[in-house]
Amino acid sequence: MNAPKDIVIANARIVLADRVIEGGWLALANGRIAEIGEGRAPAGAENAGGDLIMPGLIELHTDHLEAHYVPRPKVFWNPVAAVISYDGQLATSGITTVFDSLRVWREDGAEEVDGRAGVLAAAITTARDASLLRADHYLHLRCEIPMPSVVEEAKELIDRPDVKLMSLMDHTPGQRQFRDEVKLRDYYRGKGGGKTDAELDELFAKRFEYQKAYAATNMRAIVALAQAYKIPLASHDDTTDENVADAVRDGVAVAEFPTTLEAARGLHEAGIDILMGAPNVVRGGSHSGNIAAVDLAREGLLDILSSDYIPSSLLMGALQLPEHVPATSLPAAIRTVTKAPAEAVGFTDRGEVAIGKRADLIRVHVAGSVPVVRSVWRVGSRVA
Repeated sequence: MNAPKDIVIANARIVLADRVIEGGWLALANGRIAEIGEGRAPAGAENAGGDLIMPGLIELHTDHLEAHYVPRPKVFWNPVAAVISYDGQLATSGITTVFDSLRVWREDGAEEVDGRAGVLAAAITTARDASLLRADHYLHLRCEIPMPSVVEEAKELIDRPDVKLMSLMDHTPGQRQFRDEVKLRDYYRGKGGGKTDAELDELFAKRFEYQKAYAATNMRAIVALAQAYKIPLASHDDTTDENVADAVRDGVAVAEFPTTLEAARGLHEAGIDILMGAPNVVRGGSHSGNIAAVDLAREGLLDILSSDYIPSSLLMGALQLPEHVPATSLPAAIRTVTKAPAEAVGFTDRGEVAIGKRADLIRVHVAGSVPVVRSVWRVGSRVA
């Protein structure tokens, strides 16, 4: 990345953490936000044309790298090229800090990205070391607890300095996201070439066997590993009071995609940040038939949005929140994709337009209902 240049941006709607400055300006120096003002800007300022200026978006959970690495079933792309392509899409979607979600498990018969977390982590390092990346990349290890090799694979990656989040997942049929087994069958039928009922019967039987044999032991080991390395933990698809109790016991910081209002209330009362999918907001509901993100927002139970599988949804979802939930202000909506995710993982240097913070900023033009990211700065350097 090129050295940051001191610049001034004027004629902007600047989204602060608690209000919007209309007709504002800000100055960047040495990669930081140096000044914020209203009205007349210093001479030589870059004209933002009345567009929004807001913090760069912070993404805690996206597995979209998989779509670039395996663009079609059984087609594996060059991993470094996949990372660069994915990173470019993130940047032009306004994401300046990303936690790349990598599957940390192997499954017999799987022909996707299972077991390839090490390959992708190495590719991210190669691209970063060659200064080929626009966004700031960290790793989020997605740990499928019942899988036999999950602890071993997590240990292979855990001492990397870029590992900043681990999630505890269990996709055993009949619980959490897929309490309705029929929906899980529909999901697998639609993936790649699809699976027959006989193949699904075999797969589900194996999943039940794995959970019974490994889940409890692996859960204790993964939690202990995260605690030993001081890595924040996320739970996944909490559904019941028992799931909430487990999250509290394990010291979870973020609850990803709770599926019921009951679980969300319990998590909120426990002080655990609730993360929901921005595609859920944009589409008007969950593709799995679970609780809608906007319903949680109306109850004051939504803290963080994630783009999950489509990067452009992060900005779009945040900007649509005030339309769905009028009690949510624009600054509050933008906090769900900037300040709140930063604080959830202990980042204090970004996520807010404030003097002294990193100059990770985006300029956004809203055309009708579609936001367009016109400029992106990371640590004061323009990257898109």
